[in-house]
Amino acid sequence: MTSTDTVTVAGSPPSTTSGAPTRGERLLEVVQRQGAFAVLVLVVVVASIGSPGFATVGNVTSVLVGNAYPALLALGMTFVIISGGIDLSVGSVFALGGVLAAYGAGHGGPIVAIVLPLAVCTAFGLVQGLLVARAGMAPFIVTLAGLLGARGLLQAISHEGQNTYQVPAGSWFATLGAGTWAPVVTVVLLFALGAVLLQRTPFGHNVFAVGGNANAAMLLGVPVRRTRTLVYVLSAALAGGAGMLNAARLTSGVTEIGVGYELTAIAVTVIGGTLLAGGAGSILGTAAGVLLLAVIQNLIGHYISQYGSSASAAVNGAFLAVVVLLQTYLSRARRIT
Repeated sequence: MTSTDTVTVAGSPPSTTSGAPTRGERLLEVVQRQGAFAVLVLVVVVASIGSPGFATVGNVTSVLVGNAYPALLALGMTFVIISGGIDLSVGSVFALGGVLAAYGAGHGGPIVAIVLPLAVCTAFGLVQGLLVARAGMAPFIVTLAGLLGARGLLQAISHEGQNTYQVPAGSWFATLGAGTWAPVVTVVLLFALGAVLLQRTPFGHNVFAVGGNANAAMLLGVPVRRTRTLVYVLSAALAGGAGMLNAARLTSGVTEIGVGYELTAIAVTVIGGTLLAGGAGSILGTAAGVLLLAVIQNLIGHYISQYGSSASAAVNGAFLAVVVLLQTYLSRARRIT
């Protein structure tokens, strides 16, 4: 059974009486899933022609490396949103993972620096997942509390931000994030594994089914509660792992990092074609969304740098609003077709 089959069984409206999608529906689905990639290619081509400095090795490297580890938050967010949930805690968990990694490197060595953030952040995601799946609490409320809780925990560890823990000089832990292309290679490998997990495993099929129609999925024997729990565990583990790797690259645990990352992760996931209502999305689309937003922000830095982060925030918000409106239109069009 493919993921598409699962979504249809889970309650997506059939396209025709025979169940076969029409040509119009196939076109709308392609636009929804591959639209971000097509726009990315168009923007890159136009930017390369119009801005001589855009396609240089230095600029491309800056774009890829600068967005590598935050992209892992979007990878986890893809699973959560496809399942019909939301995770507002990933930015804080990202920062918490970095602080715990730097703390562990200085107080217990490289192994502790790896195990400590992964264990704590994974446990954090497990608690959130259980509250959503078992206690029936709203994901927005649970993960908003998680955002505040993770940020409060890292503030306590760092004594209200007064202590910035450093990775000891010469520690092999720092080599995990060293080099120009190490972050990019790591992210590419994890995205590839994420794509296999989502598209080629029973767990991935269950994620689509739960997001498409949880009640129908439960009647068909899909472990809805377990699936919902695991997507939050996966999201928190990826966020904590990204924070850990980022601390290795920076050789310190920065307490103020990650603010607003959860909104960016949601934005690029939705831009990549994942429906906020759940039940549809892809890892490739999320990767395209990450790169598209990164390229746009890079162009903003080139042409309207005097406006700083305010311009990036305005463009992010406007771009996300347009994408959500387009998704709403496509969803309605598919139902009508």
